[in-house]
Amino acid sequence: MANNNTAQNNIESRLDTESQQQQPLQRINFILMAIAGFMIVVGFLLMTGAPATAEEFNPDIFSTRRIVVGPTVTFLGFVFMAVAIAWNSKSEKEND
Repeated sequence: MANNNTAQNNIESRLDTESQQQQPLQRINFILMAIAGFMIVVGFLLMTGAPATAEEFNPDIFSTRRIVVGPTVTFLGFVFMAVAIAWNSKSEKEND
């Protein structure tokens, strides 16, 4: 039992914790990624609507909201997601 506790303490002493500046993603990255994810979801919601069926044609499938605005918002959300992942905080730039 005592040998197991010393082995555990030895392992914990060898583990180095990363400081805030060494972590690859900071809090701001996660906030920006959440905003980008929200933009993507909004873009997909803008593309939804009633479909055209064999019995009835729905001209709303060609609306500007569904074929221009929705895909544009979704695409910008994906671009913003890439920017959010690559974003460097100012504190890292100051430390370099």
